Amino acid sequence: MTKITEGFIPVTGGNVWYRKTGDGNKIPLLVMHGGPGSSTMESDIIQTLGDSRAVIHYDQLGSGKSDRPTDPSLWKVERFVEELGQVRSALGLDEVHLLGHSWGTMLAAAYLLGFASGSLVDGKADREHSESTLAMPTKPVGVHSVTFSSPALSAPMWERDQRAYLKAFPQRVQDVIERCERDGSTDTEAYQEAMMLFYRRHVCRLDPWPQKILDAFAVTNHQVYETMWGASEFTVTGTLKTFDVTGRMGELTLPSLFTCGRYDEATPETTAYYASLVAGARFHVFEHSAHMTIQEEPEEFARVLREFLADVEATNA
Repeated sequence: MTKITEGFIPVTGGNVWYRKTGDGNKIPLLVMHGGPGSSTMESDIIQTLGDSRAVIHYDQLGSGKSDRPTDPSLWKVERFVEELGQVRSALGLDEVHLLGHSWGTMLAAAYLLGFASGSLVDGKADREHSESTLAMPTKPVGVHSVTFSSPALSAPMWERDQRAYLKAFPQRVQDVIERCERDGSTDTEAYQEAMMLFYRRHVCRLDPWPQKILDAFAVTNHQVYETMWGASEFTVTGTLKTFDVTGRMGELTLPSLFTCGRYDEATPETTAYYASLVAGARFHVFEHSAHMTIQEEPEEFARVLREFLADVEATNA
């Protein structure tokens, strides 16, 4: 039986919960969930990789079972990057594979590109921060690969793609979303009903939604989401508004896998573009999925991920 351990790790701002599945001798896999403000699912197919390696999920600060401080100054990319390093250090993950989903791909890219300080504005660090801080070597070592699952590596491109999707909906749906966002009434029933139509087409196409997805949505930390992203998927108004690392993705030299669903918010066209920026990157589309590929096509997701990790480790052997 696969061993599962749980615990808490002190990080900047509080304590974060983690779950470790398996303890095999292959290189561990560290998973970063989406959001921002979402959480780890009670179970997912990635845990089955625990039959040969440790698989670590953790709830980012403010999410899930982790502490939920209310200081909005904590909800910055730089602090989440620092947190990721603290989790890795606490668990002794000197050698590791990374997997990020959705917002988790933003976090993975920022971590790999060394953004431990400064803000991500068009892929460049904010030069108003002290030169001594910016000069610190922050690019991590010991990372063997990265998987970008349903990536969001450019907030402006994400917003553009969602607006394009929205145009395919009936005009009445478009009008409700536009009016509610303009009036600041995104907590109304009309807005939520309109958004659910979008979610069922481009977020998760399972019918009905599994309880674990409903549970994850129910515990979303809206302060984190709205501070960093905004009121909805369509309009980015938070601190991630100008996040765009496309100009620096070419710096990545480690094996990289980009995946998305055919109907994903992270569109196949944009995901393929991201993959084209990284030399030798792999790209895979899950044909029957939207944004929740890990839950919508679990066996296929596990197959693709296992194959990728096996090839990376065979090459490095």
